[in-house]
Amino acid sequence: MLAVWVEQLLGFASGALKAIREDERYPTLMAWAREEGPKLTGDPAMAQALAPELWSQTPLARLDFECEALARPGRNEPCWCDSGRKTKRCCGAVSLPGEVPDHLMWMLSLREWKGDTLKAALASGKAPAQALLEAGLIAAESGQRGRAQQILESLFETADWSRLPEQAEPAFEILVDLYQERGFHRKREALLDAVLDRGPLFLRGVALERLCLMHLDNDDLDSARAAFVRAQQALPDSPTLAYIEAMLLLHEGHEEEARERSSFWFRRLSRQGELDPDQLQFLSDLADNPGATLAEQLLNAEEDLAEPLVALQALLESLDGAPRLDLRVEEGQLAYHRSAREDTLYAAFRAVFPAEVENEAPLGFDDDPWQAAGEWLPALCAHPEWLDSPAVVQSLALAMTSRFGSLPWMAPSLFEPLSARLEDWLEQAREAREASQQSAGEAALGWDAADNAVLLRTGLALVVGMERGARQRSRRLAERLLELDDRDSLGLRELVLDQLLREGRDTEALALSESALAKPSEDEAVLGLLMGRVLALYRLDRVDEAIEALDVAQRHNGHALALLCAENPRPPSPSGDGTAAPGSRAEAWQYRTLMRDQWRATPGALEWLAGRLD
Repeated sequence: MLAVWVEQLLGFASGALKAIREDERYPTLMAWAREEGPKLTGDPAMAQALAPELWSQTPLARLDFECEALARPGRNEPCWCDSGRKTKRCCGAVSLPGEVPDHLMWMLSLREWKGDTLKAALASGKAPAQALLEAGLIAAESGQRGRAQQILESLFETADWSRLPEQAEPAFEILVDLYQERGFHRKREALLDAVLDRGPLFLRGVALERLCLMHLDNDDLDSARAAFVRAQQALPDSPTLAYIEAMLLLHEGHEEEARERSSFWFRRLSRQGELDPDQLQFLSDLADNPGATLAEQLLNAEEDLAEPLVALQALLESLDGAPRLDLRVEEGQLAYHRSAREDTLYAAFRAVFPAEVENEAPLGFDDDPWQAAGEWLPALCAHPEWLDSPAVVQSLALAMTSRFGSLPWMAPSLFEPLSARLEDWLEQAREAREASQQSAGEAALGWDAADNAVLLRTGLALVVGMERGARQRSRRLAERLLELDDRDSLGLRELVLDQLLREGRDTEALALSESALAKPSEDEAVLGLLMGRVLALYRLDRVDEAIEALDVAQRHNGHALALLCAENPRPPSPSGDGTAAPGSRAEAWQYRTLMRDQWRATPGALEWLAGRLD
């Protein structure tokens, strides 16, 4: 019955609002209620009784969005519907089937108004918070992103946070998402800052959780860890923290600790008895296998793509060994040549795959392949032979890295099988070089020779895709690529250096950084190599040499030291093409984002840097 009443009320209120907007006069509404209202309620008395209730809560543009509320009459006073009868014998005798929310007409008005009228209504500050909340959520659900943002901004611009309804949490998350989708990054940061500074406790916790996830998306593990600690202090019993901590630990490469902490959260929260069975089951699964649980959750969240992605996982798991490629040494270089069969397989794949690899870009397409993933994923699963073509593997690796490369838990099922296939082909390249070594010398798999770029670009995509979730596999693949391409046309040395430092292999990290920096072919010093050398020397207790190396790094980039030492620095404004010029603050920020957690995890390292800064 309640659902029927809500539907009936909304239909009547929408019709009443349309009548009111004709001239914003009460008699016009009452005339409509008597003539048209019974068609919507099925009861003339109910239509007549509802109309004054709705009029009293309707904002009027002619009154600068104030309501012209009627005085509620006593039982023996004339009824406010202007029938001429006493209230007790008129509208007072009508029992409505349910409640009439006191913000209903404001909410409907916010859905109806457009342009300057909507802007003025929001600027008046008179809209009830609940009306803003509901109108904003409805606009977001219907795809009206601009209207949703405009309305929800008004909800959170209040100086009195106590006005916020308890259901404000989803509205806050939607507004943060809208800012992200529409590129309003400064507004997003300002909203998060405002909530963290003076918002209610439940919103501060949500803001910190979102901040942590944003830092994880940007690979800023140090900032993500700091946000998580603050979220833990704000909302110590939030089940979301279990999910976020598991993600954070997996990003940091601590798989066993992720399992242990997930078990802790499951024991703690299950004892409290406040979670529903689905939440408890999720936490139990997380405790058993954090990576697999997060991967399954992600695939289920993909809606239409969940089934084909699961099918792809099964296909990759069952792949046979890689076929032989045409690899030979020509003019002192290793050269891979695509065969006619490989071209045919790739052509069949491209018939359903909409994006072409950009030849001049290390990682990138000329279009978004995921817009048509519902077509090419099932087709690929139906034709596993397509993966005999390195060009198909290249496209798949790039697509997977663009969507899942920052998620450690996706590496085992999506990236490692593709890596095994590429490693087979790289082994064939090594054998081809060894077979002709007497005449060819150290033939390199250079980017510009024949179709080598297909193998090298695939390697780069897989190294990046596995960097978080399969670090050792990622590093081994990078090292194999460097063995075959000693000119490092992919820029892998810095990535291998970072991984060696994360694994505590400081002597190897130092050797790699020094050999890379000593190469005469290097056009310019790279901040990651310079600072990696400093960190390795400091860890090896070669402090005097570390000081000299730090001076070199500072001459290259004068921003790096200050940004590494700062606790909460402001990020630089993003450049148009996303690149960071050598010596720029953007380059220093990129290094801070990727490696500050390693400096912080090294006892005394940040304090030593701060001393050098002073």
